[in-house]
Amino acid sequence: MNHLKIVLDAGHGYDTPGKRSPDGMKEYEFNRMVANYAKKLLSQYKNVEVYFTHSDVKDIPLQTRTKQANALKANLLISIHANASGSGGWNSAEGIETFIHTRKPAEAVKLANSVHKNLILATGLKDRGVKTANFHVLRETTMPAILVECGFMTNQGEIKLLRSDSYRQKCAEAIVKGIAEAYGLEKVNAVSSPLPPQENGLYKVQVGAFNDKKNADFLAEQLKKAGYKAMVIFEKK
Repeated sequence: MNHLKIVLDAGHGYDTPGKRSPDGMKEYEFNRMVANYAKKLLSQYKNVEVYFTHSDVKDIPLQTRTKQANALKANLLISIHANASGSGGWNSAEGIETFIHTRKPAEAVKLANSVHKNLILATGLKDRGVKTANFHVLRETTMPAILVECGFMTNQGEIKLLRSDSYRQKCAEAIVKGIAEAYGLEKVNAVSSPLPPQENGLYKVQVGAFNDKKNADFLAEQLKKAGYKAMVIFEKK
């Protein structure tokens, strides 16, 4: 693909009724910042244009969002959200899940799997899987579209993450990495840095640290499949 038009859709708006945590964080605060960070990161890649369908001024109706994406003839859409469970109070629902439409378009499946994998590896949160749903943004768009739920606003542990700038950046980085892997994107002016003169010894590379051992085991297996030696080491905090 010579040119990629990407639509980032930060779900809801500042004034959307009910879309907030039990202690008052508006979901849109999280969604918009992840979209902003992702757009900045995507500017580092060749032949990519990024568009927003949301607004900081008002909550854009879903029909307007999908019509805008379709009019742009975008190549893909990612709708960014934070999740919620129950009737408004705190509860134990946790983790990350990604949605595609019930038709399961092949390109959307590929994109969802790539983005979801990177979100789980980057955050270490519970893997709730890639699922299907008949959401408007998935049903009414003419391009591959996915919707990501990056953690629960109704979970007292995850709301702390959703509020933190570092976690928002981490989610944006994972989403962009997933897009880049799915579409084979190349960075602008990607130049390898020259290696310093070598001395006797070994250079070791750490590629991840996780609270959940199964995520560490998963990454180690992926590295082994790629031909690298990998082991999981536990260190006390």
